Amino acid sequence: MTQESIRVLVVEDHHVVRQGLVALLNVVDGLEVVGEAADGVEAISQFRKHLPAITLIDLRLPRLSGVEVIQRVRMETPQARFIVLTTYDGDEDIYRALQAGARAYLLKGMTSDELIDTIRTVHAGKSYIPPAIAQRLAERMGTEELTPREFDVLEQIVRGKSNKEIATELDISEATVKTHINSLLGKLGVTDRTQAATAAIQRGIVPLESLRKPNA
Repeated sequence: MTQESIRVLVVEDHHVVRQGLVALLNVVDGLEVVGEAADGVEAISQFRKHLPAITLIDLRLPRLSGVEVIQRVRMETPQARFIVLTTYDGDEDIYRALQAGARAYLLKGMTSDELIDTIRTVHAGKSYIPPAIAQRLAERMGTEELTPREFDVLEQIVRGKSNKEIATELDISEATVKTHINSLLGKLGVTDRTQAATAAIQRGIVPLESLRKPNA
């Protein structure tokens, strides 16, 4: 490897996928994989250790999500450059990742040439958002934000809770729950609870990892 090589950290929890990426990138002239991580906590540790020029990172990771890793690392190192590489194309996933500071957002169906070109593009100080991802992001930017309480109610809906159970969980009245539901249905552009739950998961509004955590 030459001194001019772009130093890359690969963060991916699936071993076979991670090893495939490492093998691919290490045979490309001008690229060098300097570290790898299988979860969010390890990703931060590996970043601090190697200070890579580019970090390839999945969104769904054990212990800390990809978005949380990006946020924490960029608080310490604002110039850190992240490329999200994921299977998730929900508009909320995209929005959160780019808001956190990711410079590019790729889906795992991309070609190796697109991945390599994106690494070089981001290393040059530019961003790269594929057209399909840009369209999703544009749709997201045109929608009204859920309030924190509406998000709480939506998460409980996704968990399959009734209005009464939601009221108990959030310590609010059933009437207030119904008000929040009517509001969030309108913002999501759906007509019932089932559609709301489906949209919440498909769009990444309620991250799947949050559903694995027990209620407080």
